[in-house]
Amino acid sequence: MKASFTRAGLLIAALALAGCNGTLEDISPKATKPLPTKLVSEMKAKGMRTTSPIMVRIFKEEGVLEVWKQKDTGRYDLATSYEICKWSGKLGPKFTEGDRQAPEGFYMVRPHQMNPQSSYHLAFNIGFPNNFDRAHGRTGQHLMVHGACSSSGCYSMTDEQVEQIYAFARDAFKGGQTDFQIQAFPFRMTAANMARYRDDPNYGFWKNLKEGYDHFEITKVPPKVDVCGKRYVFNQLPEPGRAFSPTAACPATTQPESLQTAYKTYQSTYEAAFSAALGSSKSGKPAPSIAGLQEAALVADWSRRRARGERVSREPPSLNEPQTAVASAPAQPAATPATVAAVPTPPPAARQQAAAPAPVPQQEAPSVAAPTPPALADAASESIVTGGVPAPTATEAAPQPPAKAGLRSRLRNIFGS
Repeated sequence: MKASFTRAGLLIAALALAGCNGTLEDISPKATKPLPTKLVSEMKAKGMRTTSPIMVRIFKEEGVLEVWKQKDTGRYDLATSYEICKWSGKLGPKFTEGDRQAPEGFYMVRPHQMNPQSSYHLAFNIGFPNNFDRAHGRTGQHLMVHGACSSSGCYSMTDEQVEQIYAFARDAFKGGQTDFQIQAFPFRMTAANMARYRDDPNYGFWKNLKEGYDHFEITKVPPKVDVCGKRYVFNQLPEPGRAFSPTAACPATTQPESLQTAYKTYQSTYEAAFSAALGSSKSGKPAPSIAGLQEAALVADWSRRRARGERVSREPPSLNEPQTAVASAPAQPAATPATVAAVPTPPPAARQQAAAPAPVPQQEAPSVAAPTPPALADAASESIVTGGVPAPTATEAAPQPPAKAGLRSRLRNIFGS
């Protein structure tokens, strides 16, 4: 008993000392804040419960993060959307550690990936690399959605925004959801946008992502995602005794007939819109995109040299643009790992990534094609076998600042875990 009181007294003293010195992150209410009352009321009006499952969609070019939530009908609806404060890199997937690219693809977030003690207010690891990324030899770690509006390979929100997004996930986990899907796209996969980027080197990859985008647009249920033949496959069931392997050829599969019918109808409308968009003069100029692994390797090398304090160009190198003049003074060593947030937070006026246009208003965009007939959509959504991508390899949370980590370690040594 005496030992217990002694341990408790030491812990209180240590926490008080840390509070004065600011070296131990206090157990603040930021990770337990409830959603705003107005938002909860709006959800209730749509038939959503606070603890019902969620799904997240991200659109780089538009600079939008959407939170979708399951209704009492089982289908999902848009709960709310947020303007992304900052994302780094260009349109296109992440290829290698240090290329500063924010990932694109389908990812799953589980409770152990949530980080209430993040140095960036609040954060959760999106699960990169997934099976698709590993099949293509892509590397990277600590890719997050976090606060603090500072990013190097992540999707960064304001602190107020990330508190709400974190609350959506926390409440869904409390309600029994074991993981939630993140769909990260370069842009809204409309016919007009696909036509605008038809000559991009990443177009083949984006067409594969669009298949999953379309399945959700049709069913309003997060698609079952698997990887085989080094590509994503959606809402497919392998024949008995067969399984999906990320690098092996896809096995024979089946799919509900109602979903096949709805998908064909949707695609027919899309193809007509795509053809019309090809002949239109109204399409805007494409945003910059990464030119494959070669450019990613150049940027990764630039990041390593910059982190070491070597003299480098002000902006990362690009294969498609003239090189920027070298800085007049060596860059300061990064304060944190390059894969998390190696660059300082820019002033408010410059926060939005240059490669991404100003975010669109926070509202749901219309579907790429004419709405799927309700009967087909309902039948398709009811026949979906829900699920997600195979579990990503568990990754450690991003390193905390040395002072915090050191003190936590010392406290654990004193008080135990």
